[in-house]
Amino acid sequence: MNRQQSTALTPWLLAGPALLLFLGVVLVPLIMTGMLSFHDFSTSKGIQPVFLLKNWEEVLTDSYFHEMFARTLRVALWVTLACLVLGAPEAYVLSRMSPQWRGVFLLVILGPLLISVVARTLGWALLFGGQTGLINKALMGAGLIQSPIPFMFTETGVVIALTHVLVPFMVLSVWTALQRVDLATENAAQSLGASAFTTLRRVVLPQALPGMLSGAIIVFALAASAFATPAIIGGRRLKVASTLAYDEFLNTLNWPLGAAVAVLLLLGLTATIVGSNRLVERRWAQVFQ
Repeated sequence: MNRQQSTALTPWLLAGPALLLFLGVVLVPLIMTGMLSFHDFSTSKGIQPVFLLKNWEEVLTDSYFHEMFARTLRVALWVTLACLVLGAPEAYVLSRMSPQWRGVFLLVILGPLLISVVARTLGWALLFGGQTGLINKALMGAGLIQSPIPFMFTETGVVIALTHVLVPFMVLSVWTALQRVDLATENAAQSLGASAFTTLRRVVLPQALPGMLSGAIIVFALAASAFATPAIIGGRRLKVASTLAYDEFLNTLNWPLGAAVAVLLLLGLTATIVGSNRLVERRWAQVFQ
């Protein structure tokens, strides 16, 4: 082997261990799950290694599964919108802070990610809990509501709890995009007579939009695939795709049907992420042309 061939193989040799780990831990289980979705299941015989489309036909035609996936999509969209409304202004304020205060507030923003997902969700369950929940007691004590608002086992509660933990991803994405914004462009716009709102809308927002789109992709994917928060706050009465797959695997033991639900969720998220990435890349190209 000459020196040129050895140089060409060096990147593959360096990436080889990570590539093998990816194949063994990620790709192989996904392929096995996809193959499992085409098997049959019966309570008397268990999983039958035969190739059929029964599970996919059931998932794609049964209104029960349509409702579960529609709820998953609805919750993910609401969480994405809430994170966008809360996170984008936070990122803008963060980008205008002095370095000393920025470090403090970054720690505050990232705080939810430092807590265990189960402990954090159980904390929200205590805040939500019926008439004894702190949120309802505070609202009723202030005279803002007359009767408790149902947060537990509702989509509203799931959206609030997921927004709490996913806002940091939106803030970091938008803040990263705002680091590219030159303050001189804002000053130039204002010196030419533009109001603060016009400067924000015509100068800052177009340059922050790629970061907002990137953050929306991350938040949507994490919200649609979340399990612990919907399982605890939503309970068994408010299932989403992830908790549905869990029930099929561990409660009814119908692994092929659970595999079909999981693969369909993965395919939907992959299509959404790939399509959104194309949009983000096109937007970045327009900004920096």
